[in-house]
Amino acid sequence: MADKENSPNEGRLTNKQYMKELRRLQAELCKLQEWVKYKGLRVIVVFEGRDAAGKGGTIRALTERVSPRVFRVEALPAPSDREKTQMFLQRYVERFPSGGEIVIFDRSWYNRAGVEFVMGFCTKEQHRIFLEQAPQIEQYIVNAGIVLIKYWLEVGADEQERRFKARIADPLRQWKLSPMDLESFRRWYDYSRARDAMLKASDSKHAPWFVVRSDDKKKARLNCIAHFLSKIPYGKVPREKVKLPPRDSRKRYDDQTPLKKMHYIPEIY
Repeated sequence: MADKENSPNEGRLTNKQYMKELRRLQAELCKLQEWVKYKGLRVIVVFEGRDAAGKGGTIRALTERVSPRVFRVEALPAPSDREKTQMFLQRYVERFPSGGEIVIFDRSWYNRAGVEFVMGFCTKEQHRIFLEQAPQIEQYIVNAGIVLIKYWLEVGADEQERRFKARIADPLRQWKLSPMDLESFRRWYDYSRARDAMLKASDSKHAPWFVVRSDDKKKARLNCIAHFLSKIPYGKVPREKVKLPPRDSRKRYDDQTPLKKMHYIPEIY
């Protein structure tokens, strides 16, 4: 793989340390956002990993302080009957970025190499063809001027089990646990083999995979955002200083009295 960092740092971050560094990185993401719009860049970020690897939390940390009109998250549901008749990549391509956009795929076309293959939703031949063609297709994407960054979040077996059990016990997180998640837990080693085949076939020079250790969620989020920022050179965008204009008072209007007749919600807080 491209990154050789195999020894995670010792010790956990306190919430204060984590939030301080997260805010700093998110401020940089806002600068990157302006640069992407200014230069009309097109960026695709792919997030893959096992269930409970922390993809959702990492994506939220990446996008919670930026504009959804620039950072667009795509989490496609299972294909419809119509989509099943299309070329495999077709429904993803139509969601690719235009100028000034960053599209984040919360799972992507690599479903074919993971859940579809392991769960028998595609044939062995379809899986083989996908692994053969994925690097070629991604070469076309990169040649078109799109920045393509692929992340694999790697969670350990013990940590995944802990997270699944926490979801079972927490009514606020039980919705995260689907029958497919439980089946993926049972088929841990099938998914391991599918992961290794996918990474081996599609870790190319033009579109490498970057592995994120995600047993520690806080560190995973910070490391991933810091790495993402390092992959897109950006600068300061020239902009005029913003100043609020005076309100036009020539057409004064009592805009509060009409509201007194409306139905207000109880102020219980």
